[in-house]
Amino acid sequence: MTTQRPSVLFVCVHNAGRSQMAAGYLRHLAGDAIEVRSAGSMPADQLNPVAVEAMREEGIDIASEQPKVLTTEAVKESDVVITMGCGDTCPIFLGKRYEDWELDDPAGQGIDAVRPIRDVIRGRIEALVAELTNA
Repeated sequence: MTTQRPSVLFVCVHNAGRSQMAAGYLRHLAGDAIEVRSAGSMPADQLNPVAVEAMREEGIDIASEQPKVLTTEAVKESDVVITMGCGDTCPIFLGKRYEDWELDDPAGQGIDAVRPIRDVIRGRIEALVAELTNA
């Protein structure tokens, strides 16, 4: 960990659902205490509208976010890299903390299927915030 505020990178294939929801929760729950990034190994053209709707139900607006391509620089600049189904496409650097969160892909799912995914992400983000901020 750096002596500055910690940074977290969320990575999934399309950077349109899971990683965007996780980034939205982390920004919402940690404020400026943690730097937040998200990216995808094969980014979509736009966010999953059902993921946007599910987060809006939580009072978190991610509609203005855009899927971003995963870069080596983003990984290098992050203390914690959390993958969500990107497999081996995520670059590995020594000294980085990696976690793989196995989560269902919300792509093509309705709101009733996305809500439980969102809720699991929230629980994991709450634990991450507590750990990284020593709260």
